[in-house]
Amino acid sequence: MRSRAERADVVIVGAGFTGLSAALELARAGIDVLLLEARDRVGGRVEAVRNGLGELIDSGGQFFCEDMPQVTALAKARGKSFVETHVEGEFVTHPAMAAAEAERTYHRAMAIRERMNRIEPDDPAIAGLSVADWLERQTDPADAKAAFRSMIEGLWCLALGKVPLWHLIDNDRRITNEVPELQYSLRETMQSLAEDLADDFAGELGGRLRPGEPVTRIEHGPEGVRAVTAGGTIQARAVLVALPPATAARLDFAPALPTALAKALGAWESGAVIKMLLRYARPFWRERGLSGMVMWRDLPGLFACDSSKDGEHAALTVFVGGPLAMRWRQLGEAGLRADVTARLAEALGPDAADITDFSMRDWTHDRWSGGAYADLIVDVAARDAEHTILAGSPPVYFAASEVSPSFPGYVEGAIVAGGIAARKIAEALQPVIASRTSGP
Repeated sequence: MRSRAERADVVIVGAGFTGLSAALELARAGIDVLLLEARDRVGGRVEAVRNGLGELIDSGGQFFCEDMPQVTALAKARGKSFVETHVEGEFVTHPAMAAAEAERTYHRAMAIRERMNRIEPDDPAIAGLSVADWLERQTDPADAKAAFRSMIEGLWCLALGKVPLWHLIDNDRRITNEVPELQYSLRETMQSLAEDLADDFAGELGGRLRPGEPVTRIEHGPEGVRAVTAGGTIQARAVLVALPPATAARLDFAPALPTALAKALGAWESGAVIKMLLRYARPFWRERGLSGMVMWRDLPGLFACDSSKDGEHAALTVFVGGPLAMRWRQLGEAGLRADVTARLAEALGPDAADITDFSMRDWTHDRWSGGAYADLIVDVAARDAEHTILAGSPPVYFAASEVSPSFPGYVEGAIVAGGIAARKIAEALQPVIASRTSGP
């Protein structure tokens, strides 16, 4: 490959929603940005693929709700079609429970979550406790505790024994939606929104976006930074590493990052999730008065929901999260299809076995962004990890959905985090920009 040397005001590493949002804001402020992405596409943990029927489907991040203002506003501004998730009908738990008992169990599980969130993250009484430790001390019925565990491992995709209680409380408090987070998806896919942002950056603003070019090394010092790729080097005044913390920790920095910052990045671990889309000729579950939502009490982290785009595109999305995903990935695609189909048939009836297409995305060991929707802190002592990462080591800055003040781990959080980082960098570079525009 031809070697090249380039210059930019800012290099951004990673073209997920964090990097894209930061790039747009910096470019609009008159800052020269080069956006480098390891994958051959933008979007990060958001992704769209063609299924066996030729339909474009979300194989990564997909759902959002009206209480997420940034992603909602972006989608509306770009004329996206909102598809409301079907939730009418009975919510199924498996093994089966009477409807009234299932509802009680759900409310009891939510009561556990609410009780947890009333604890102050810095309460000395929870120091050193994992979520599993705390849950074991609760006196709730076993079914409610099992439902809580399934809910949390399904959302955060790590075993409860790995997650510090203070971290989950702090994380959960920043997820402030009052309507279900599965409220909407986009007919055009969430990936199309990422592509729109990339088009705005590269087209309207004339920014430089380079997919398929992973950064292998970041050299930094008082005079600026050098981002090294297989194609050459880029000299810049600053670099924004817009990657999940566990992925950012694997980058080669020269000189090494300050010890506290390196330790803060190393305190995180990616979870594990497998996402499947099962297409049907018709939404048969609705005919039985079911919502299509299923939670397996005996398999924490397994969840299904209706993701039909309309009556002619009936579909169920199945998520396998946490330790279950790590075990089930060993089955391979054929084994997973057989197992999931059989379990859906047990929960929703024999029509669940009559699928017209099966698509699967195994994120558990994704090279560029880890294995799940977000990373989580797994070091109970890493109380200052987020603050340390956000402080960075200028001219090296960091941003990710995980450290967003709102909706960490979601597209909404990524957009917010990217904007915050962009404003911080723009302020630091203001003297340079001012001297360039003021003239002699």
